Amino acid sequence: MTVVEPRLTVERRLLREHALVIACDEVGRGALAGPVAVGVAAVDAARARRRVPEGLRDSKLVAAAKRPAVADRAAAWAMATAVGWCSADEIDRIGIIRALGTAATRAIAELRAVGIVPEDAIVILDGNHDYITPIAGPGLTVRPIIKADRDCASAAAASVVAKVARDDLMVRLHDDAPVYEWSRNKGYASAEHRAAIRSHGLSAHHRSSWAIADAPTLF
Repeated sequence: MTVVEPRLTVERRLLREHALVIACDEVGRGALAGPVAVGVAAVDAARARRRVPEGLRDSKLVAAAKRPAVADRAAAWAMATAVGWCSADEIDRIGIIRALGTAATRAIAELRAVGIVPEDAIVILDGNHDYITPIAGPGLTVRPIIKADRDCASAAAASVVAKVARDDLMVRLHDDAPVYEWSRNKGYASAEHRAAIRSHGLSAHHRSSWAIADAPTLF
């Protein structure tokens, strides 16, 4: 299989009309446990003239052992990166789409906190659906791009930063409930994870509205 290397073609074109590009990508959307995370990476014209960081790809295409180093290089290359979170409890209460928008809005707020003004930016959102505007309001210009995490270096940076952050969190949560093997499956629906839910029920970190039907809720 040919691996497509992300480029800066889209970013450079958008930066002719905008002061900044903020790329967003989500991680953990389909998990049974743990939060959803949305990574953001801000890139200006100066960064867009630099070389794409070595090894940068959509996080799904980067070997797990290499992701932390790639994420570090991506963070050093971008103006700033951040990760926004929405918990399993919030996902159960508001649904996954609003949770994605909430996590993205929280990540963008972190950029604002370090002096990056999102209103000057155009937001690249991986996918075909704008889940940010309904939460953030009309002040941001959001452009969904299918396969942005594959093709756009800024979105690949957001993807790998979010993936490393969420995986690290799930490894830490593993110690709270090792029976679910989160250090291995990161909260996704592996056979071992589903079997543990059937045997032990749900933890406080599970998305109870998503879990398999025969799993009793213990918390």
